Amino acid sequence: QPKRKVAFGSVGRRIPYRILHVINQDGESLGNMHRAEALKLMDQQGLKLVLLHENVEPPVYRLMTGQQIHEEQLKRAEKKKASPKPGVVQKELSFSSAIAKNDLETKTKQIAQWIEKKHHVKVTVRQAK
Repeated sequence: QPKRKVAFGSVGRRIPYRILHVINQDGESLGNMHRAEALKLMDQQGLKLVLLHENVEPPVYRLMTGQQIHEEQLKRAEKKKASPKPGVVQKELSFSSAIAKNDLETKTKQIAQWIEKKHHVKVTVRQAK
């Protein structure tokens, strides 16, 4: 079988933990159980185990269908796109093509300062009438 790219830590049978906290596909907690019991439950219901929270003791896994996994991946991708990158500031500057020489020099100095501070700079030049 070809390997598929998965956005989750572990899906299916590759579970490195012995004791897991399992949540069923409706979101109800099934409690803590051994990895073998969780795999048996997964096979009986025809679902996949997906790691939700790794940094808790025991790690939290959820039983999901392939469709639920796909929808969750789409949600995560959308959330990642929506959040702006930390530390990046965008500055915008617009001026006319009929700008005076001194004003152009002043704005050029301002742009240079922003670039030194690692800001993203967007410059718009409007055509004079």
